[in-house]
Amino acid sequence: MIGGEEGMEVISSPIITSDVDHLAERVFQESIKILGGLRKITYYRNLTWLPSLAEAAYIVVLKGELLKTNREIAEELGITEQTVKNVLQADEKEVERYIAGEVEKVDEHKAGGIAKLAYKRVKRERGIFIREDELDVLGIAWALIVLTRLRGADFPLDREGLKMRLKNVQIKGVPSEQIIEKMKFPVKSPADVLRQIKELTK
Repeated sequence: MIGGEEGMEVISSPIITSDVDHLAERVFQESIKILGGLRKITYYRNLTWLPSLAEAAYIVVLKGELLKTNREIAEELGITEQTVKNVLQADEKEVERYIAGEVEKVDEHKAGGIAKLAYKRVKRERGIFIREDELDVLGIAWALIVLTRLRGADFPLDREGLKMRLKNVQIKGVPSEQIIEKMKFPVKSPADVLRQIKELTK
């Protein structure tokens, strides 16, 4: 309690920057659970929007934990301020309607709402992790692997630095080195890495 006064709300301190990647990973995984788990998500025909969900996870974590402004988040992730705004203003109730079966499916436009809801759950329940091999069934394990390998990296990151981080990683059956050769550097953030990989492996 603040000042020892009863009834006062306990305010937790923001996490340190080195923990942002770890928490964003947890939010991403919790988002998969919100989508109905592995069995339900395998029925989706197009999973290319899921890296956008990972990006949304970073946005809500940077806002919720480090209290960054929209502009600061945009600059850190290498995205537009409007994208940040869209994610933070996304309607969580729409996602809850999906969970309740009132909405048939979710897509990239609802990524912000999913990430916001997942963030709240992770903060409250310390979300359970989905195994990497389970994500591999969906063809999206690469996103989690990349996020994990980038944990603690100092950004911006150059080509050689990224190659070292992603050494021996296969992304959709392609060696990461081949994809990295086509990327633009320096990369500004983990979200920037995910976005470029997504675009180069469509």
